[in-house]
Amino acid sequence: MSSNAFRFPDVEFTPELKALQQEVRDFLAAEKASGGFVPVADGWGFGVDLEFSRKLGQKGWLGMTWPKQYGGHERSSMERYVVTEELLAAGAPVSAHWVADRQSGPMILKNGTEEQKKTILPRIAAGECHFAIGMSEPGSGSDLASLRTTATKVDGGYKINGTKIWSSGAHFCHYMIATVRTGGTRDEKNRHEGLSQFLIDLSIPGIEIRSIKNMAGDEHFNETHFTDAFVPDDCLLGEEGDGWHQVTSELGLERSGPERFLSSAIVLTEAARKIGNEPDDREALMLGQSVARLKSLRRMSLGVSGLLQEGGSPTVEAALVKDIGTRYESTLLNDIRQVQPTEPLGQSTDDFARTMAEGLLRVPSSTIRGGTNEVLRGIVARQLGLR
Repeated sequence: MSSNAFRFPDVEFTPELKALQQEVRDFLAAEKASGGFVPVADGWGFGVDLEFSRKLGQKGWLGMTWPKQYGGHERSSMERYVVTEELLAAGAPVSAHWVADRQSGPMILKNGTEEQKKTILPRIAAGECHFAIGMSEPGSGSDLASLRTTATKVDGGYKINGTKIWSSGAHFCHYMIATVRTGGTRDEKNRHEGLSQFLIDLSIPGIEIRSIKNMAGDEHFNETHFTDAFVPDDCLLGEEGDGWHQVTSELGLERSGPERFLSSAIVLTEAARKIGNEPDDREALMLGQSVARLKSLRRMSLGVSGLLQEGGSPTVEAALVKDIGTRYESTLLNDIRQVQPTEPLGQSTDDFARTMAEGLLRVPSSTIRGGTNEVLRGIVARQLGLR
């Protein structure tokens, strides 16, 4: 086993980053005080507020690292991290733009046509264009390479047939980047071959989006059905047959952010508020352990961002942070309930009871989205030479 299996660079905030951090905190405090948003647990997954996303676009906090010619702001990965972290910690409703800003935009920037970059990226950076993910399928589980959705070449483009599932927010999104089969076979030897990605306008004929109601009562997840949906040739993202390489790169973007351990941060904040300045021994132990674990995860997550800043592709480090982070969130909520056994009431005026209810109902999905924890442990085990 290599002693250099993982690398998490030590990252310290510069005075400029600290100033940006304070700017974001001031903005969020003012928005909350004016009723601009109500903090929610898992705000990046379930907090849809189209107007709030547009406000962030106006502040220059979307598309932060992209070239200015495409609506971006040419700021650093660390500056983006600072903004992202503060939004998550405050429980801000950022779900509408999240996928587009985090992964779809960078995928278009890397693999898209010049026309796609000029027409779509500025709208994402303005908080006005939203994307869904088209990876998972019914019957495939976490085995992405077994997908069945096909794109068949026809005159002038492709016809797409099949179904994507767990396509979060597809019911309000404008586009989906879908990974589909354009060739090859699904057998064990060739299943990673013949995959391609397409940039699909979700308003075209042949697409039906059906919402899936979860146990929280949210209609957030969807099934997206394609029946002879025609897309022009220029909707192919990147090169035909490069889909597996592209989608694994996309998954690295999806798994690398602080959302993987900060979805429930607002619940911890509200619990600390409720406990107050004189915790008993059990409360003090819970708070101390929870914050210590959170700081350790943040240190690792910052290291991932540091690797991205260096131009690296920290796929394994991101998988490790996501696995540990999602398990932390589940443990956190259970630990809080042990010392603050309040009834989790979603409609409560008490912020702690409300955010606890949201967290308990929403956080279980975190161990699935972006790759199940079992799959992520397999990635880490392979890096360690254990499989």
